[in-house]
Amino acid sequence: MTQAVDFSGRPFHFIGVGGIGMSALAQVLVERKLPVSGSDVRRSHITERLEGLGVHLFWGQDGKNLSYFQPSQEPLHYENEVRGGGTATLVQSAVVTAPQITNIDADYLPQVVCSTAIRKDNPEYKAALEMGCPIFHRSDILAALIGISARSVSVAGTHGKTTTSGMIAHLLTDAGLDPTVVIGGEVNALGGNARLGNSDYLVAEADESDGSLVKFQSYLGIITNIELDHPDHYSSLEQVVSTFRKFASRCELLVGCYDCENVRQHMDLTLSYSLDVASGADYTVDDIDYCGNGTTATVFERGQALGTLRLNLLGNHNLSNALAAVAVGRHFGLEFSVIAAAIAQYEGARRRFECRGDAADIVFVDDYAHHPSELKVTLSAARLQLKTRTTRLPVLPERIVAVFQPHRFSRTQVLMDDFQTCFVDADEVVVCEVYSAGEKDPGLAGGKKLADAIAQSHSKVTYCESLDAVKTHLRATLKSKDLALFMGAGNLNQVIPELIEHFAESDTEE
Repeated sequence: MTQAVDFSGRPFHFIGVGGIGMSALAQVLVERKLPVSGSDVRRSHITERLEGLGVHLFWGQDGKNLSYFQPSQEPLHYENEVRGGGTATLVQSAVVTAPQITNIDADYLPQVVCSTAIRKDNPEYKAALEMGCPIFHRSDILAALIGISARSVSVAGTHGKTTTSGMIAHLLTDAGLDPTVVIGGEVNALGGNARLGNSDYLVAEADESDGSLVKFQSYLGIITNIELDHPDHYSSLEQVVSTFRKFASRCELLVGCYDCENVRQHMDLTLSYSLDVASGADYTVDDIDYCGNGTTATVFERGQALGTLRLNLLGNHNLSNALAAVAVGRHFGLEFSVIAAAIAQYEGARRRFECRGDAADIVFVDDYAHHPSELKVTLSAARLQLKTRTTRLPVLPERIVAVFQPHRFSRTQVLMDDFQTCFVDADEVVVCEVYSAGEKDPGLAGGKKLADAIAQSHSKVTYCESLDAVKTHLRATLKSKDLALFMGAGNLNQVIPELIEHFAESDTEE
């Protein structure tokens, strides 16, 4: 970052403001009473929330959008817009019809914020360069917010970041510490993915996917685990570990999971936590009871029992995430009773074993899992629904149908062997084509090849070449008491509402 982020009143403009990470930053900035605009190509509940908070949105990306804050310019307007109820609905790609920008006042040029997804040929990005706008990666804005927060908590790790940061944010909020929150997922308890607090506490999700977490200089850092998950950016696990070590070196205090060998061996921890009571970690658990409707355990602090922890979330991975929250809460001086009460109320983040509905006694669950380790623990949590005969779902399932959309060709290729063996808890596996996330297909690791690999270890695997094929297959094969578990970080979950509607209509006809 060659120049400092200006929070004194200079405007911000977000290219792709509807993204989960970008929108959280935009919300915090507009709630700080700063002028904020943003562009995107489609509406969502997230963009509607931002509009309601005062973010000015452009539907379409054009260099002229950057003149919005110029005092001498006429307001921009768009063709192909339908206006009603005070908002604009995009009908097709918006075309700017504002007059040519003239007499640019540099003092009113916005600070332009981009994510890694914004390419160099993006018209707004190119215009920002030509006009001399300060340009920042979204991680630069987050780093600046962390830098002005004396008690910042940055949650890093290959898996569990969103759940852990959401749980800590809910805990600190519930305890009256009023934190600012910027995380990469929507949390029901927070009403979204961000909040502006009035204290020096801040909870942030620190994403390692592009290496930008090394920019964060946090008071307290958390590392949940370390694995290779982004081979598009990292060439080896050693490179990933090196990035986390740089992140750790910039944290005043470091909390980490002893159960992850890479964390235990390579990180110098201030506080540690583990699911093994004999591990020697600072925070451990015993008397664990994993049920289909939640988990209970006795928590120990350096060998002394603190009390019973109950959480609504399923599986040992979420108990581990909860222990990280316990460690943070205790470090900040909270009584265990306060911590336990907040965690017991926490319902998780969206797309983390999220029940989307049921129809014809079929339950539809959406989960963000896309790495082999995540798939294993998610399917294990699903299997608990059947094994314990207790469930938080609307129907007690008898069969698990795992529907998986691989995310990125690079990840699918590098982790092919791990993907092959991680579906043992599913009764049936449906594999979609790879969601490219902008990557080119090298022809080495498509969905069909992955389905064939999984079939070497699983007796019932079906490949579907498109989302339409997924819908057709599931309409014909799902049956009463099925748990349809949709997993992936792409757009697979778009099929869920249509399937629920289909089975609801079929049930009514019968």
